[in-house]
Amino acid sequence: MDFWDILQYAAWIAAGLLVLWMVLDAIRVSKHFSEDVLTSSQEGIDELAVQQEQHRNGR
Repeated sequence: MDFWDILQYAAWIAAGLLVLWMVLDAIRVSKHFSEDVLTSSQEGIDELAVQQEQHRNGR
């Protein structure tokens, strides 16, 4: 087994760990937030608008 074979196996392991991490994170996020919040595009916009207004007012 040469260097490139070891590197290839390491890359597959890294890719597998990333996929596992993404799946576990998706499960964790779906437990904490409802589908309405996750698919709403205005949720973050409203919070951002409040933060920007507070910044403009010097708070």
